Amino acid sequence: MTHHKNHDQAAQPHAAMRLDMVAVEAAKHSLAHGAVTPSYGPWAADIIQLLNDSLATELVCVLRYKRHHFTAQGLASPKIAEEFLVHANAEAGHADRLAQRIVQLGGAPDFSPATLAERSHAAYDQSSSLQDMIRANLIAERVAIECYSQMIALIGDKDSTTRRLLESILSDEQDHAEELKDWLAA
Repeated sequence: MTHHKNHDQAAQPHAAMRLDMVAVEAAKHSLAHGAVTPSYGPWAADIIQLLNDSLATELVCVLRYKRHHFTAQGLASPKIAEEFLVHANAEAGHADRLAQRIVQLGGAPDFSPATLAERSHAAYDQSSSLQDMIRANLIAERVAIECYSQMIALIGDKDSTTRRLLESILSDEQDHAEELKDWLAA
């Protein structure tokens, strides 16, 4: 009976793992598209939009952290004020990486100050107390974590380069959130 079972399994056809040679051939053309090959299908525009919204979020975070850095000077903890600057610089690096990926995908990074706040997932903050600044930054980091997690799931295997970029940024945001959580508890 076991022999029959193995024979039945062997008789069932399975999908062969083969490259789509039509797409490979198409990749030899439209060279102006750079990294955007036919496998991106209809997703490139959606991915660019998601990245531009994240770019706006990162830029608002830079501004919020910079404001907190300068206004927290002289408050109870100069170390936290300095860390706000470290976080601002990290967020600026994320923005640069997102903008670069948008260009690689054939899009235009949207740095427009006129629409920055409305496109951002995170809020700007003008708190004056250190605890309120920490809380506002923790909320923003948690929002970023949620957005990047959802984007990673949405992109899935549609764009592995963008997914890896987002996973890297997500890791940084998680580190920031843990640090802020510890400061809030102190």
